[in-house]
Amino acid sequence: MSPDTPSDLLTCHPETAYFWGHVAGGGDVGTDELTVRAPDEGCAERLVAVAGGGDVDRRRTERPYAHDTSITRVEDEYRVTVTGDVAGRASAAFGLPMGDERGGYRFDALADADRQLLRGLLESCGTVCFKSSGTVGISFVHDDRTLLETVVGLLGDCPVDAPTGEIDETSSGGYWFGLDDEAAGPFGRWVYDGSEGTGLYAPTRRRKLLRSLERAESE
Repeated sequence: MSPDTPSDLLTCHPETAYFWGHVAGGGDVGTDELTVRAPDEGCAERLVAVAGGGDVDRRRTERPYAHDTSITRVEDEYRVTVTGDVAGRASAAFGLPMGDERGGYRFDALADADRQLLRGLLESCGTVCFKSSGTVGISFVHDDRTLLETVVGLLGDCPVDAPTGEIDETSSGGYWFGLDDEAAGPFGRWVYDGSEGTGLYAPTRRRKLLRSLERAESE
């Protein structure tokens, strides 16, 4: 099911919160245009639907792992471009960085859709891995420490217990933090609860997380 197009992208809806979570975690905002990276085609189509239109560019990318830059991965990347003054207005409303400006990330207006906001952030700047210990690791990685501090605050306010480690530097010059392993299951299921009925999720990202949790529980 595709989400309905909100009448105003700056008001609080599950759709808008999911959209701006993706923009904050994996987007670039200009005066009259924003570009956001999507992890798969399904997610790109949903972001375009929420925005009420946009262009999708598919390309093959090679990028280093955040924790070990000697290892690279090649994958499809989808970039959604939305034009119009909503980009500049969103920067002012939500504190999103524009150009070389630093971001303040003020998401109070989206507090009633915190699940969808965190889902967009998880899919855009989060990582999921199955550890040799038989547990699932969830972490957030971004070049902007202020954004990660904001995510830590959002996790602290969500209705499931999601304690985190300290924010540290990555070998590539960015920042990261991880959830406690015990929190992966409760948080992962909470953040995707109800997503099937709304279409507000990236199929590849949701599938990887839920399958990893099932594998951890079966061991």
